Amino acid sequence: MIEVSHLSKQFGTFRAVDDISFSIPTGQIVGLLGPNGAGKTTTMRMITGFLSPTAGSISIDGTDITENPVEAKRKIGYMPESAPLYSDMIVDDYLRYVASIQGVNADEKVPQLCDICGLKEVMHKNIADLSRGYRQRVGLAHALMNDPEILILDEPTSGLDPNQIQRNRKNAHGHYQHAHFGRSRNALRARHHHCKRNDCGGQPHQRTARKIRTQRERLCAGKRLFV
Repeated sequence: MIEVSHLSKQFGTFRAVDDISFSIPTGQIVGLLGPNGAGKTTTMRMITGFLSPTAGSISIDGTDITENPVEAKRKIGYMPESAPLYSDMIVDDYLRYVASIQGVNADEKVPQLCDICGLKEVMHKNIADLSRGYRQRVGLAHALMNDPEILILDEPTSGLDPNQIQRNRKNAHGHYQHAHFGRSRNALRARHHHCKRNDCGGQPHQRTARKIRTQRERLCAGKRLFV
């Protein structure tokens, strides 16, 4: 489903991502581990088409995201770090706005996502008045709006309490049996649907990433990062 080949990103003289390659088949859950500055977010932004790579290629279900960005992005649900939202909008209005942009039936999808993401109590509140945890939930609902084949989450547990983490993990895993991609801010915790590094279970996935910035960073992938 996701094919990354010899991917690099240069910012001036600084090489943030250096010649990495990996493949994520449909149905697998993968997490990136590494300290701050390892290039994890940069890699995710290139996979989602927010950044253009300096070198290399990215294929989303057979579609090159550089050559056909619109077609590739239709298959992706992306939740950036800190869930950037329109803070002056009411939650219900915001989600209906997202639905209208994506051509989704808001009357059907918004109530469904309200239940999945636990937003019932805040649907009529202004986003600016929400706690960080609830803002994360709204961001997750946004990412799930178009029933994406690929769900890409950057620090999805930031601001969530343990109960919220467990609920979001079960909901996302239960509704989307496709390719998933996540990363961590540091080397101690892997963030793909809230998996702690020491709890990464399942059989090891092929590790083909060569370098993410320096030799002290590594790509850690597994068929299942949570049980």
